[in-house]
Amino acid sequence: MSKGMFITFEGADGCGKSTQLSLLNEYLAKNGFKVLVTREPGAKGLGERLRDILLNYDGEVSNRCESFLFLADRAQHIDTIVKPAIENGYIVLCDRHTDSTVAYQGYGRGLDIERINYLNDLATDGLKPNLTFVFDVDVDTSMSRVGSQKDRMESAGIEFFNKVRQGYLEIAKKEPDRVKVIDSTLPIEDVFERVISIFKTFLK
Repeated sequence: MSKGMFITFEGADGCGKSTQLSLLNEYLAKNGFKVLVTREPGAKGLGERLRDILLNYDGEVSNRCESFLFLADRAQHIDTIVKPAIENGYIVLCDRHTDSTVAYQGYGRGLDIERINYLNDLATDGLKPNLTFVFDVDVDTSMSRVGSQKDRMESAGIEFFNKVRQGYLEIAKKEPDRVKVIDSTLPIEDVFERVISIFKTFLK
């Protein structure tokens, strides 16, 4: 495979996306693909410091400031990690990307979604994922999976996460060719079978 790909994994906290990303990474590596695993926020380098602020800062963070911190992390990530890897024929698997900002800061926090889309475009220099998996799970299940030890984002409350979930479903309705929704309440093996099926169909 001479040309790389960019695949993102999305969903509310506790949806199982990180598990599915790990399983797909193993599958691709076994089948001879060059794979790079990364995340937002907090890719290697500067992103790790930004992630610590976003998830653990215990003072007040305004909604707009939160959005710009995510966008700054994204610009650094795309320019220094994602684009070079794609250009070198890697399949990049990313835990969260632009759709998280739309779902969390747009639908969840109530910021203007058109502005967020514009700023996402600036941060990524127009690069979009080739394929996005959204792992859908009800909020009660999501919260029970996260457990009692929650970071700043995970502590936002049930109403917030209901809005986030609906945000992801709206994104999928608008971009059905790119965004594929998978029921993440199913057993891990069943979810992964669906991931592989979608991936193989996409390659064709």
